[in-house]
Amino acid sequence: MGLVEVREKRAPRQKNTRSSDKALEIGLYVFAVLMLIVLIYPLYFIIIASFSEPAAVANGQAWLVPKDFTLAGYQELLKHSNIWIGYRNTILYTIVGTAIGLVVNISAAYALSRKDLAGRKYFSLLFIFTMFFNGGLIPTFMTIRDFHLYDTFLVMVLPFSVAAFNIIVARTFFQSSIPEDLWEAAQLDGCGNLRYFMTIVIPLSKAVISVIALWTAVGHWNSYFNALIYLKDTSLYPLQLILRNILVTNQMQSAMGTGEAAAIALRLANIMRYAVIIVATVPIMCIYPFVQKYFNQGVMIGAVKS
Repeated sequence: MGLVEVREKRAPRQKNTRSSDKALEIGLYVFAVLMLIVLIYPLYFIIIASFSEPAAVANGQAWLVPKDFTLAGYQELLKHSNIWIGYRNTILYTIVGTAIGLVVNISAAYALSRKDLAGRKYFSLLFIFTMFFNGGLIPTFMTIRDFHLYDTFLVMVLPFSVAAFNIIVARTFFQSSIPEDLWEAAQLDGCGNLRYFMTIVIPLSKAVISVIALWTAVGHWNSYFNALIYLKDTSLYPLQLILRNILVTNQMQSAMGTGEAAAIALRLANIMRYAVIIVATVPIMCIYPFVQKYFNQGVMIGAVKS
């Protein structure tokens, strides 16, 4: 009888535990859905606002579906032929800059991860130091000018290719995910440093390489300040700078104009505002699904483990 009573007492507790776990799981799902809505809605709003009249957007009428559907923003934006030049330049800057960034940062990270590198800790401190302190805009400008990189294609992809944060993330990945036994086995087979790095380390590091590539590509795609400072040839302008100039020009025309002309210029400036965001962000967003499966793994392993 004693065992029966104990079992009867334990059964309600198990049911209560299961019920509380189920309630917690439901609560987490609800919270996750709410957070997803909070994160996605701004992008969704920009999309529907780009197809709506500016007056409807300003009055809060276009919050769920487009109001007074129009393609005027995209039509006006595509009238500027230099947009295609900007697309071409940005794609080239992104591809070449990402390739250079990967070669430089991944190689430096692997070198810093090797225990047999003389002065490894001091080199690491030097890289970390550059994350918090730099020479400033004017010395950087003078350096780029003296190296004859000003107003050239290389100024957008070469001087800023080293990213200390990316190097630290990749170095931590190599230290925590590449067994030292592999290097010892490779040495027994007569494998040198370069061959070991190219044939063994690189294939095993797809996760962190994909993450670094995505970060670098997004940085190059969104970059406009460097072009604003170091480029004066409009044929070298990236897409972001061209779109900025288009918006600034329309806003100035609306501010300087009078009467109906000013109203038309203001309407075009407002309706192009959201179209510009879509044109600038959609292409780079299409890359994310191809590296998403490596993204979480690379970030967590490279940034958390030591």
